Amino acid sequence: MNEQSNELTENLSPDPEWNLVEEAYDEKDNQRMESLFSLGNGYFGMRGYFEEGYHGKKGASVRGNYVNGFYDTAPIHYPEGAYGYPTEGQAMLNVTDAGIIRLTVEGESFHLNRGQVQVYRRVLDMQNGVLHRLVEWESPAGHRVRIEIHRLVSLTHRHLAAIHYEVTALNFAGTVSICSAMDGDIAEAEGAADRGGDPRLGARRTEPSLLFEEAGSDGRGGGWLKQRTRRSRFALLTAVSHQLELPPSAAFGLSEQQDGPWFSVQYDVSLRQGEKVSLSKFISVHTSRDTREEELRMRSAEELRLAVSRGFDGLAKEQRAYLDAFWHRADVEIAGDPALQQGLRFNAFGLLQSAGRDGRTSMAAKGLTGEGYEGHYFWDTEMYVLPFFTFTTPEIGRALLEFRYRTLEQARQRAQVMSQRGALYPWRTIGGEENSAYFPAGTAQAHINADIAYGIRQYVQATGDEDFLVRQGAEILFETSRFWVDLGHYNQARGGAFCIDGVTGPDEYTALVNNNAYTNLMAREHLRYACETAKLLRERYPMEYARLARKIGLTEEELREWQRAADKMYVPYDSELGIYAQDDTFLSKQKWDFAGTPPEKYPLLLHYHPLVIYRHQVLKQADLVMVLFLLSEQFSTEEKIRNYRYYEPLTTHDSSLSPCIHSIVAAEIGDLKAAYDYFSRTVRMDLDDVNGNAKDGLHTAAMAGSWMAVVNGFGGMRLVSGELSFKPVLPPPWSSCRFKVMYRGQLLEVFFDREQVVYTLREGEGLVIRHEGEPMSIHSGEAVRRTLAANHPSSGGHLVS
Repeated sequence: MNEQSNELTENLSPDPEWNLVEEAYDEKDNQRMESLFSLGNGYFGMRGYFEEGYHGKKGASVRGNYVNGFYDTAPIHYPEGAYGYPTEGQAMLNVTDAGIIRLTVEGESFHLNRGQVQVYRRVLDMQNGVLHRLVEWESPAGHRVRIEIHRLVSLTHRHLAAIHYEVTALNFAGTVSICSAMDGDIAEAEGAADRGGDPRLGARRTEPSLLFEEAGSDGRGGGWLKQRTRRSRFALLTAVSHQLELPPSAAFGLSEQQDGPWFSVQYDVSLRQGEKVSLSKFISVHTSRDTREEELRMRSAEELRLAVSRGFDGLAKEQRAYLDAFWHRADVEIAGDPALQQGLRFNAFGLLQSAGRDGRTSMAAKGLTGEGYEGHYFWDTEMYVLPFFTFTTPEIGRALLEFRYRTLEQARQRAQVMSQRGALYPWRTIGGEENSAYFPAGTAQAHINADIAYGIRQYVQATGDEDFLVRQGAEILFETSRFWVDLGHYNQARGGAFCIDGVTGPDEYTALVNNNAYTNLMAREHLRYACETAKLLRERYPMEYARLARKIGLTEEELREWQRAADKMYVPYDSELGIYAQDDTFLSKQKWDFAGTPPEKYPLLLHYHPLVIYRHQVLKQADLVMVLFLLSEQFSTEEKIRNYRYYEPLTTHDSSLSPCIHSIVAAEIGDLKAAYDYFSRTVRMDLDDVNGNAKDGLHTAAMAGSWMAVVNGFGGMRLVSGELSFKPVLPPPWSSCRFKVMYRGQLLEVFFDREQVVYTLREGEGLVIRHEGEPMSIHSGEAVRRTLAANHPSSGGHLVS
């Protein structure tokens, strides 16, 4: 590790566009920084806590370690229950803390609030995927040491994490002791107890969810700990091994301690002035959700042997190689605003670290960075996260959709509970069951069925992956289509139109309404795509179609009913205002008194009863405006302008999911100032703690939304009927923008500045796209240039009713 250590020490000004740098320690900001400096690989995540622990204000640290999809259950208690309410909740657990390393210098313990900190630096290196830390510390007795720490969670070996810890004696000869430990006694994450009535944080656990079963050590500095969840009965095995590097003349002593869920090994090393000792710690995490329980110890031992053979340097080189390939596809470059450039890379890196890629897990709302929303998966995955991976790393996109197929049976069961046919996906879940205890803003958001269908369609059209559609996607589409037709009805009061009653759209400040426009429009697309998919399977994959039809009892009559419902779908429209009504009654409500609402009363959900909010025209997040983007080709530019101008002033953006959507639509209608303002708020949502809750975990939907705001907003990218099109507009603060998208296995680079747009096919044989509506062919390695049109609204299609 000498090369990396010297690089961190000598490079006093790392590129801020590729690195997140902390120059000084601030106790009051510690939890937020723990979130920002989190590391993960989609399976395992570690918050950016200090290895030595935190010894400051109580509640100012959350030593979080998380395994994606690893949860315990607990009964949901209702003062007044009703049929169909979920009876059990699932919560992602804070698991065994194996990141503990404590340093003692001549008998005095190192902590940032003791002695004197003379140099402090922490760097999240997004090109290398390593968290670096440098501290020069003087003990109360005057002994000075340089401490250099490097941490990674392997992107190539999902069960592995590693810490490299170096200590140099600067002004003394004496003994330094390095104690490396793992602690499985995790009840309630320190700092998570004070929830302040925030419903986004979930219920507090009052008893340990992980129960100790057995532990052991190898007598050479390695140990393991096995635990089991209290109610879900999943097993967890955490293990560590170590490599010690000493100066030639140094002597050391080794001692171990095993006490229930605690294991530690201590190295006592005698150093001369100027000498250093380094310890590499390798951490392995396995659970019975992904490994046969009887094989847990064997698999863990194999992983640790691999880690020791690679060493920290070897794992770091693999990490860099993986990220080089990722950034080659996913990097977005903007010239003219270094802070936003940093934010885009931070967000893309964060998405990669938290996305499940095994088909068994998905993306939690806070990723693997904190316990907000209890680690639940929402519609965020399909509508925000999935597009990022579909167009950059489609193999991860497919894995995210495969999770929905693995939980299709639970969705069928949920539909039965709701007295409906087909399948209804849960609003929030980990294992596939509905976890939302507040149905007006949970189960009533049936639009999640259409959101998943939209994600499937976009993925298949962008990748050409009909294998997924045939094997898994079609069954999801068909079962969820059954739900819509059974849920809705033909309303004679609406001229026989197909209506969907008693639902909640994306705007959670308006609940349990009839004919939410977003829901109806998305359900219509869902039904149409299901019919198209059935036709495709009949023609190209007749044997597979026949098998699936037999399996689920699908008939031609049922398909005709889906098409009929789609053709007669009701969409509320106000002819006087010339806009689409968010739902049947939204426009008849009193508008919220924004002028009389002080800033400290936002977000509204923390200061007003839901019924107070529901009675007014006020939006938590984009609803009708969102469908203007998702189904852009179905609205004229004039319709987009009128609808955006009506709903934009009513939207609080109390949800982090909202600003990016407004940015995209504003860019399309030519309001570049608003587009840029909303984009700026999105891209640095966590870095600037815009919503004031980054301490509870990062906002993965906003992270993905920042990519969408560039590619779909300023890049003008749309995918309509499988055809890729662009209409770039460059915001005034930038001098240029560059991004790449994967399309049908080919990598297309899009560059635009004030004068021109350049399309270059970096990988692939050739493809046809549209620029400003003009079809163009691009061949391998070819750069096709077009003059950049003036920034003005484009013409579009008209809504087909």
